[in-house]
Amino acid sequence: MTSIESAAPVVDTAGPGARDLPVLRLKRHEDRRVSAGHLWIFSNEVDTAATPLTAFAPGTLVAVRSDRDKFLGYAYVNPSSLIAARILGRDAGFPPGPSLFVHRLRVALSLRERLYDAPYYRLVHGESDALPGLVVDRYNDLLVVQIGTAGMEAQKEAIVGALIKVIKPATVVFKNDSGARELEGLPKYVEVALGDLPAEVTVIEAGLHFKAPLAEGQKTGWFYDQAGNRRQFMPLLRGASRVLDVFSYVGAWAVPAAVGGAEVTCVDSSATALSAAEANAQANGVTLNLIHQDAFDALEALHDAREKFDAVIVDPPAFIKRRKDAPKGEAAYKRINQLAMQLLARDGLLISCSCSYHLESGALLDAIQKGGRHLGRFVQVIGAGGQSPDHPIHPAIPETRYLKSFLCRVTHE
Repeated sequence: MTSIESAAPVVDTAGPGARDLPVLRLKRHEDRRVSAGHLWIFSNEVDTAATPLTAFAPGTLVAVRSDRDKFLGYAYVNPSSLIAARILGRDAGFPPGPSLFVHRLRVALSLRERLYDAPYYRLVHGESDALPGLVVDRYNDLLVVQIGTAGMEAQKEAIVGALIKVIKPATVVFKNDSGARELEGLPKYVEVALGDLPAEVTVIEAGLHFKAPLAEGQKTGWFYDQAGNRRQFMPLLRGASRVLDVFSYVGAWAVPAAVGGAEVTCVDSSATALSAAEANAQANGVTLNLIHQDAFDALEALHDAREKFDAVIVDPPAFIKRRKDAPKGEAAYKRINQLAMQLLARDGLLISCSCSYHLESGALLDAIQKGGRHLGRFVQVIGAGGQSPDHPIHPAIPETRYLKSFLCRVTHE
């Protein structure tokens, strides 16, 4: 028997595909969470005496087994990560390979085609589409792919082949520049797998046309996860004469508000984002006021100038990226919401969002309430939302549910 049991006998229930793969064996009772549907295996759950993690190269495909030799699924491994392995499939007769990626993509596509009339959406949402570590956003015939794990990095060729077969895109771009890759020991890069690298992506949302920078933009260029909240909340802003969009990026909230008749001011620390927001406004026949400044500083300056708005939208980046950052992050959410509320007119509306998984919905509401109480305001929640349905939630993996949004009415007591 080798150190990773590559020559270990395989029980019949494991199916023919497992015979060519090394084994990753779990400790006693550590199979319960995986058997319940979770896709992650943590390093302290592995029986490293039987299958040392150090014997695996990052991205190695394995057959996962319990201490009783029960086949639990196929996974890929990264010995240097706290999440040591991620399950790719549980059908013993269907090991990971090009056909698995084709199958997963077809299943993912069928959901999005049920949800959307036009091909602008998140096509693959990692674990929630049974493709852990993989994100694919679709902009018509352009696909932007983000890989966050060594296991998926090792499957790049299979991923591209499956995308071409299922979607038939004109362009496939790997935008692998997120900080999460550092945790997996992966380099950052932007690479074209098919076609030519465009300077920007084009999006159609709610009948409006947008462009967002790709190489210099955030994430894949657009935030599809907020599309459902924009669709739900924007009609409720009708009648708002002045709207402030904080952390505006390229104007996904701001432009619809302006099209609805409001005078809209955008605040962002990125000159590139504000330039794109201005171009998007012009493309849709409206104008925006732009403030290129840190959001906290800008809100304080607007308060000093005695500016007032009928609605303020606060959609910041994640203030809490790690659990240990929670106290500092919660203070930041309280402060930004308090600064926003003090700019509201007497009967104003606040849209407050958080994409921090480590901030629960109740904690965001608490931050809003505390900010309101500090100002002597009465807050009423009149709408609540989460991530759009093209960002499905895996019921066994709480981490896949991350976006919180609240629409609040704020009045003077």
